[in-house]
Amino acid sequence: MAKLADIKAPIREEMQRFEPKFKMHLSSKVPLVDRVMGYMVKRKGKQMRPILVFLSAKLLGEVNESTYRGASLIELMHTATLVHDDVVDDSDMRRGFFSINALWKNKVAVLIGDYLLSRVLLLAVETKEYALLEHVSGAVKAMSEGELLQIEKARKLDITEAVYYDVIQQKTASLIETCCVVGASSVGADEVSVSNLREIGRHLGLAFQIKDDLFDFEKVNLTGKPAGIDIKEQKMTLPLIHALKEAAPKQRKYIIKTIKKHHDRPKKVQEVVDFVRHSGGLDYARSRMEQHIIKAKELLFTFPKSDVRDSFESLLEFTVARKK
Repeated sequence: MAKLADIKAPIREEMQRFEPKFKMHLSSKVPLVDRVMGYMVKRKGKQMRPILVFLSAKLLGEVNESTYRGASLIELMHTATLVHDDVVDDSDMRRGFFSINALWKNKVAVLIGDYLLSRVLLLAVETKEYALLEHVSGAVKAMSEGELLQIEKARKLDITEAVYYDVIQQKTASLIETCCVVGASSVGADEVSVSNLREIGRHLGLAFQIKDDLFDFEKVNLTGKPAGIDIKEQKMTLPLIHALKEAAPKQRKYIIKTIKKHHDRPKKVQEVVDFVRHSGGLDYARSRMEQHIIKAKELLFTFPKSDVRDSFESLLEFTVARKK
């Protein structure tokens, strides 16, 4: 499996230039805001989203100031949603670090998320990047609707595979495909190329979320969250949905009742985890994940071969092979 450092090779200079440009948008005259922003910058993740923006742009043209602004819009928006998500989920940890709400409480975390969203709007308006703002705003809308749809369906635990795909398309894939669209649009790519990159991003996003779902059932979980956390939160993920679909009616009823009534009991959660592991749910989810990557590669290969395309392909493979 290629390392992220190798994947970034064709865009290394662009990523280095991006760092100070992005940090500039986080500054504030309020000391508390600066302290929180400094903490957030130190715990940055894999930077998959700006990587996608720059790879998409460089696949079709030359990276320019619009590309940097697009990557900043994406990162500002994504960071805001993560801060708000931790409040909604009452989560104390994020990527192995304490979350903002754990250190500064919910009130500060919500306001920091709002501040980041305001920076998205100001950056777009001040630089007249209205088209990019439209793409990013569409992603925020889709992500919010996806979360609300998941919450609504979790009450009855009646999510089918079709509904599950609706949820993850909005929650996860919408942002990933927006990264690709923003990168392509920033270099003035034609409509066909933008459409193909949107589809690549969609398949990548779906595969990315299925991979996250699989982590929840791994015996050795390297993501920083305990196995079975989705079950504890009564989230219906693809491995569980398929396992329930293939189960006998009596067993299906028992598992659903266990999730509803006993999701806070570790032994019962483990029972559900074991049920999924032994019912073909993991193999099915892996198969669907790999299908999405195959479709993404087929579309990627319609673009001329280059070191950028090779890195893009490696990023697709990295998504399904990652350990956290």
